[in-house]
Amino acid sequence: MTEIIGFLAAILTTACYIPQALHVVRERNTAGISLLAYTTLFGGVFLWMVYGFLINSLPIILANGITLPLIGIVIAMKIRHK
Repeated sequence: MTEIIGFLAAILTTACYIPQALHVVRERNTAGISLLAYTTLFGGVFLWMVYGFLINSLPIILANGITLPLIGIVIAMKIRHK
């Protein structure tokens, strides 16, 4: 049951970044996005992924392993279209 809750949480928290990444790629508009906030978030998500590896938690590893590139896309677009 614990793993199921972990996977459901992973799906929901990861899925919330997909619309933002798609919007930024389609519109090429990053005016309302804070570079500092997203780079800080990127660091936190990276550390969560490392933590997942350290405790061998597949939900944490997968969620953050997918979320990391989505946040990376937003950061890259923010820098590119500054």
